[in-house]
Amino acid sequence: MRPFSPLLVAALALSPVPAALAQSAAPPAAASPLGGGPGGDMTESVVATVNDDVISTYDIVQRMRLLVVTAGIQPTQQNLPALQQEAIRSLIDEHLELQDLREEGKTQKFDLIASDAEVDDEIAQIARSNNTSSTQLLTQLAAQGVGPQTLKDQLRAEISWRGWIRGRYGQRLEVGEDQIKAFQKRQEAEANKPQYQVSEIFIDASRAGGEAQAVQGATELIAQIKNGAPFAAVARQFSNSPTAAAGGSVGWITPGEMPPEVDSALDNLRPGQLSDPIPTKDGAYIILLQDRRAGGATVVVHLEQAAIGLPKTATPTEVAAAAAKLTALRAKLHGCDGMEAAAEKIPGVVAGDLGEAEVKDLAPAFRDAVDTMTTGEVSEPIRTDAGLHLIAVCDRHLGGAGILTPAQIKDRLFGEELAMISKRALRDLRNQATIETR
Repeated sequence: MRPFSPLLVAALALSPVPAALAQSAAPPAAASPLGGGPGGDMTESVVATVNDDVISTYDIVQRMRLLVVTAGIQPTQQNLPALQQEAIRSLIDEHLELQDLREEGKTQKFDLIASDAEVDDEIAQIARSNNTSSTQLLTQLAAQGVGPQTLKDQLRAEISWRGWIRGRYGQRLEVGEDQIKAFQKRQEAEANKPQYQVSEIFIDASRAGGEAQAVQGATELIAQIKNGAPFAAVARQFSNSPTAAAGGSVGWITPGEMPPEVDSALDNLRPGQLSDPIPTKDGAYIILLQDRRAGGATVVVHLEQAAIGLPKTATPTEVAAAAAKLTALRAKLHGCDGMEAAAEKIPGVVAGDLGEAEVKDLAPAFRDAVDTMTTGEVSEPIRTDAGLHLIAVCDRHLGGAGILTPAQIKDRLFGEELAMISKRALRDLRNQATIETR
């Protein structure tokens, strides 16, 4: 589902909609809430039916106006068909979501549809983020021909479906330490690759009606962005990626995190440049390259050690005796936990926390060992001019700008999993539904 995010006040200064959108401008005598059945003025023609729900010409025109205002695009006779198709697709999805939630609510004997108060709170939050009030926001929308119920219907569907997906699957969905470590290992392996700060708009081919339609839709959006539509606002309303809620912001990435077609395009973009449509097997991307930088993230480790002091002139017998002590100690250790306490029980062994350091700054013998070690691992005895050492890796992570912390990685993976669940659930609803367009 395409998440809804705060409206841009600048987009509300849009010039009046053209005559093609002015038709059906007046609302029906009694417009029904989304999903509430036909209702309203029966002179309104039916554009689509979703199971037992009707989508009218008034619904479509209102949603088109909302898309125009919130995305900051300029409607033309050329892009009106694409706007109409997006409006129809959005309304169909929202009807399917609310129908499913009503049925689930009956089963669970609990209302899963967002209340008026929740919708009003969301509008107030949108208004605050744009330094205005709810009343002023709705007044500005009305000046552009968008009725307040149109915005409320979209928000009601968004809030309800988002809450249901998170409530039903969020508690059962776990991002394991193995997933986080795999992500960290991938970050570490790619630390020296070029890094790109990007924003994206993704047009899903399955939702657009095919790859050609996805590319055409991307082409039309690029034209709007080049004519002044804010990239973030367009992403919020038209992108089918989970990043739509953040205005399409992906953040810093390295090659391999996005489809190979996008990686190839990034090589040819300059900071601030917008890509052409990038076709992939799943749809089409629009990429805005915000910035780029050379690789150079550093590997940082937190170490503890247990050591026996030995001069450089120590005899082989002395070195062997010290090594035997440390080998016996190593067999009792589980990473850094309890290293100092265990070392205190062995005469001549001194243990301590070495703190954090970049791997490149370690002594050569330590660096060679740490390069092959993972978090929680304890080395074999290491000989230096000062003695024999065991080192344990307590933590290992990347340092430098743009590197995600374990908590950030967990949030990112969790959000991606929920987005995939939501997408599959909506796809299943479409496959099971009776949908007719006229």
